[in-house]
Amino acid sequence: MLRAALLTLRYAQDHGAIGLTKMKAFKRVFVHWAVKNFDWPGKSAEEMFRYSKVINEFEFLPLEVLHYLLITLRLGRHFKGEFRLTKRGAELAQAPARLFAELISFFVLKIDHASYARFEERPFGKWDVWMNVINVEADHGTTERTLFAAFYGQEHDWDNAGWREMAAFSSCVLRPLEWAGLLVQTREEREGKHIHHVFKTPLWRSAMKLDTDGMLQPIVVQ
Repeated sequence: MLRAALLTLRYAQDHGAIGLTKMKAFKRVFVHWAVKNFDWPGKSAEEMFRYSKVINEFEFLPLEVLHYLLITLRLGRHFKGEFRLTKRGAELAQAPARLFAELISFFVLKIDHASYARFEERPFGKWDVWMNVINVEADHGTTERTLFAAFYGQEHDWDNAGWREMAAFSSCVLRPLEWAGLLVQTREEREGKHIHHVFKTPLWRSAMKLDTDGMLQPIVVQ
């Protein structure tokens, strides 16, 4: 998300503005540029253009969410059919660390992630609990199923009645942390089931200071 924000802010800075549709979405010419340059995991240009050569902002969800964030944080504004940087947006475009502190904390902690998810269900819990437990459980890698069980019990899974709760947890907790660059997920198929592995990124280790840090085991390099 930070990289996408920097690319968008600097594009607007270099081009003077980004054109908007009548519905105040980014015009397709920028959406196509963003698809190609964001290189978003799971939404590469090859994958996005495979079935359609025309992509609107709402069809590229990371950009739609980012657009909302930039306007809400007043890093950009809509003016006469264009998205233009504010003075603050222009400053943060050249200050990645400051932009990370403002953008990512707001995105993870303040956004209603169920609002852009497939389902409206929200998982029970709070971010300080989720992040402190994930800090320990995913320190050397874990699975989505194991993380979910640490919070809500063993009985839920994707192939039983608990799949909605799993989907809510994945959409509202794990995906925002992945989009923020703090977690990375890998997927494999084992015995007919899709297994999602979850790992903390180096960014998590350098940017996060949590109450459970003292419980972490040193990483042994062999």
